[in-house]
Formats: sequence, C-alpha cells, structure tokens
Amino acid sequence: MFPLFASRQAAASAALLIVAATPAWADGRHHRDDHHGSVRTAHTVQLGPRPFFLVEDMQDGKLKRSLQQCANGPFRKRDFSIGHRGAAMQFPEHTQESYEAAARMGAGIVECGVTFTRDKQLVCRHAQNDLHTTTNILATPLAAKCTQPFTPAAFDADGKLVAPATAECRTSDITLAEFKTLRGKMDASNPRARTVAEYLGGTASFRTDLYAGPSSGTLMTHKESIALFKKLGVKMTPELKSASVAMPYDSDGDGVGDYTQEAYAQQMIDEYKALGVRPQDVWAQSFDIRDVRYWIAREPAFGKQAVYLDDANTVAELPGAAELHSYKDEGINVVAPPLFALLDVDGNGRIVPSDYAHNAKAAGLDIITWTLERSGILADGNNGFYYQTIDSAIEREGDVMIVLDVLAKDVGILGIFSDWPATVTYYANCMNLK
Repeated sequence: MFPLFASRQAAASAALLIVAATPAWADGRHHRDDHHGSVRTAHTVQLGPRPFFLVEDMQDGKLKRSLQQCANGPFRKRDFSIGHRGAAMQFPEHTQESYEAAARMGAGIVECGVTFTRDKQLVCRHAQNDLHTTTNILATPLAAKCTQPFTPAAFDADGKLVAPATAECRTSDITLAEFKTLRGKMDASNPRARTVAEYLGGTASFRTDLYAGPSSGTLMTHKESIALFKKLGVKMTPELKSASVAMPYDSDGDGVGDYTQEAYAQQMIDEYKALGVRPQDVWAQSFDIRDVRYWIAREPAFGKQAVYLDDANTVAELPGAAELHSYKDEGINVVAPPLFALLDVDGNGRIVPSDYAHNAKAAGLDIITWTLERSGILADGNNGFYYQTIDSAIEREGDVMIVLDVLAKDVGILGIFSDWPATVTYYANCMNLK
C-alpha cells in the first residue's frame, strides 16, 4: 500500500501491549478447501491483548459496552480484516512470518505487494526500490549491485547533519535466486548513519525488531505467497507496484524494452490462474488506473473486483463526485482511498463520514480503506497522514474503535487494511461483519 505514514520516535512501545500471546479463542473446526476439496483444520485465531487494551481504554459509552460484551468470543477469521503487508507493526513486511501472523490474527484477506526482479520474476515487496530499508542487502555482497550504493551521512564541524545517509537497492538490480538469499527486516533506516550497520537501524519506537532476526524475515515470491495464503485459508489482495525502472523494461540488456506494463499486469493474474485460485478470492489492486482498466477489459472475472487505489495526500487532491461517477461508468467497482478521505469532524466534535464517502457511495462504488495501526500513539494529538481530517477528535488510544465503528456502520466500507489485524478482527467479530 501507500508508503506514507506518521511514525513518532517518541512513542512508547511498551504502552501498545501488542505481543500476540495465547489465543483469546481458538477455532479448531474443520472446513473444506474450496480449491481442492480436501478437508483441513481451520487456522487458529489469536488476538493477543491489544484489542482488549483498546476497548478498555475507550471512554465509557454504548459502543464500549457493546465491545466489552464480546470479550469472550468466539473470534473467527473475517474478510473485513485485511492484513496490510501482513502484520507489519511488529513483523518485517511482506515476509512469510508477517503473513502467518496476520492470518493468526483473523485477517480474512492478506496483501502481497507485487514487483519484479531483473529476470522478470514476481516477488512480494512494498516497492521495487525498497530493499535497502526492508532487507539486509546492504550487509551482503549483493550491495555491489544496488542502483545507488550506501553513502554515509555527512556532518559539519559542529556535528550538525548536512547530508543524510542514502542508498537505493531495487529488486530489478538482482535475480530471483539472489533475492531469495536476503532476509527481511523492519522497514526503516537511520539518516544519521555513518556505517551500513547504523543505516539498517532506525526502527520506530512503537514497533520492534524482535521478529527480524537472522532466522526470520523469509522473503517470498508471488507464487509462494499464493500457495501460503491457500494453506492459511485466506483470500488475497495483490497490489501491482509501479516500476522504478523504465517500462517497457529492458530485461535482456540489449537496449530494447520488451517487458510492457500490460505483460506485467497479465503475469500477476496468470499466476493466480495457474495455481487454481478463484477470481472471487482475489482483490487485485493498483494505484495506476491503467492496470485496473486492463484487468476489466482483459481479465473481467478478476477485473470485477479490482481495486483502484487513491494516492491523494490531502483532501484537496481527492476526486470529486463527477470523477467518482466516471469510475463506475467505466466498470470500476471498488475504490480504496486513505483513511482520512472517508472521515470528517462535525460541529459537535464527532467523527462522521466525509463528502468523499457520501460521493463514492452515491456513485455506487464499494470502498476499502487503509491503513489502521500505522500511526503509533494516537493520544499525542499529532497523528499525521492517516488521521489528518479527524485528529482533533482523537483523544485516546481506544478512539480507534470509534474510527472503525464510523467506517463500518456510517460509511459502509467493505474492509480495512491494518498493520495489526487483531484489532479489526475483534471489532468485525463483535459486530458480526463478514
């Protein structure tokens, strides 16, 4: 999903209480695998303490009391709960461990951001050019192949930073075989780094590096993610990432671009078809409307619920009513704006649906939004990108449940991406959402 987020280094990670512990309720029933007809055990749902902490932190009222009554479960997987890059609050994003954590928290849908290697193989990454912040590549011999080698930070005589440390490593810099030798880490870097070891640090204080050790952070190909998601019994939302290289991509180095954007978009869908995944279990997404149009025209079974992601950074950049209607007219059925786009604050200080939310619904569009649990401590009143339209109404950590309630009941979203899906799973089960 979209790379912007507000991480405040002063946030106290201990207050989040987010380490998944023993199951709040374990669904050990059996169900049938729709793809192969085999019977297997449903994945255990483990919420850990965080959702309960958030409910108890709410101001007393009807919603809090309703949520408290659900504390004993049962809790089951819900499609309303979407694992954003897996469970990226604590696990290195787009890794096997992160995906498995999201499924254990009851996410019914899990995301693989899809990009490609030098040999045109599809892999799961948030961006084609993020290996320097999301993997250990700079600490390996493959650093020599990076687009931009590591450059240490520069300081003046008084110790003031005059140039931050930089690097850029792309999946297209290396082959699939080389990619698979890397290990995922928490997405972070230290701009004041003088060494590679320092640069690979910088994890936000509300996150942790506990699950980013040398035996974890397993990177995955797109095909491997599909196989894993089938095993975990979750649906799939692949995001076709914008390429950092020029398209059509010159994969053979002969000066002729032979790998087009259309071929890239088709390759992603073909991997679902080859592995027998039903179109209704796939929510293909892209920030590039041309990809969505391609799927609608060339792969209508998948295009029916393809998701057009909105990259607006402010309210002023959001599409108006006429443009939203035009999306529906050309066959787009699902839009996914950032969380702030759907919410506003009324004259009484209450969180309410925004004009965009009303316009999207009037246009007949379904809505998914992003991203919850990606802003650190909420009560400090400085929640940045995701909460920019409602920051004045956020006073405590438990207010995240009010945000969910308005999005679900008043806006009517289909689902929400979260860096810690357990929070959404709790709410979705309590409110009996799909």
